[in-house]
Amino acid sequence: MTPPAATYILPLRWTEDCGLAALAVYLGKVAQQAEVLVVDGSPDELFARHASALPPTVRHLRPRFTCRNGKVAGVLTGLAEASCERIIIADDDVRYDPPAFRRMMELLDEADVVRPQNYFLTLPWHARWDTGRTLLNRVLGSDFPGTVGVRRSTLRATGGYDGDVLFENLELLRTVRAAGGKQIRADDLFVGRIPPAAGHFRRQRIRQAYDDFAQPPRLLLELSLLPALILLVHRYGAIAFPAVAAVVVGLAETGRRRRGGRLVFNASAALWAPAWLAERMLTVWVALFLRLTGGVPYAGSKLPKAGNSVGALRRRHAEARFHRHSPPL
Repeated sequence: MTPPAATYILPLRWTEDCGLAALAVYLGKVAQQAEVLVVDGSPDELFARHASALPPTVRHLRPRFTCRNGKVAGVLTGLAEASCERIIIADDDVRYDPPAFRRMMELLDEADVVRPQNYFLTLPWHARWDTGRTLLNRVLGSDFPGTVGVRRSTLRATGGYDGDVLFENLELLRTVRAAGGKQIRADDLFVGRIPPAAGHFRRQRIRQAYDDFAQPPRLLLELSLLPALILLVHRYGAIAFPAVAAVVVGLAETGRRRRGGRLVFNASAALWAPAWLAERMLTVWVALFLRLTGGVPYAGSKLPKAGNSVGALRRRHAEARFHRHSPPL
């Protein structure tokens, strides 16, 4: 029997079972080439349903760690149980196809952590809206996907990553790099994802803005946008609106064309970027208010910290970096 190429870790915590049948079919296909671990923090009744619905080739288990961010608890549990060196961590809406899976395996032979590019497989209005964010992120550097690839030995050597932060994917990436790991930004490795329901999308608006407290330069830039727009309108009048929108569309189109993006982002995708940016101009100020009043609502409590700074993580993992790069005796 051919050993699995990787361990696929899916942290799960559902309050309803919409999409369970499709997820089970998808994971059954993934299990043909990978060890699949579903770490399920759902309520008992749903956990039992998931256990019955998932194929027998999928391991279904409870989280063994306690964190304020439940996704991290699931990842750390999967990491402890994983038998493969190459690991894919993926949200429940992520859908790897065979070429994307094979490319991830190849890149994990070269790097400690791999950051692919997500795109929506279908395009309801809110998926188009959020694609505007994706394209602008591609201009600024790289987008933050709902899946990453990581080497088990590297992540274990860090002792895991902070589970009490909101922006857990950024925290994982920063932790691996702080410990001396190599990152590949695979902006041309396109991995599909299923759009959320519109209600879930709306609930995520302020929480995603709050993530920017983990990236102070970006936070300051976004906080400056609304005052800058007000000044432009005061000086130039209403013509400022279409002028700014044209600049934003141009930037988003640059992101669409970067690293083969036209393969998965349609020709009208950049036109939605001004709508997303207008949203962020407002929600980042709401996020600031929440920060000043104790944090963003999360899982029945408030989560104040978006992420640890790069400097703090480097100091925390300085010893791991030293051992990683020290020559053998």
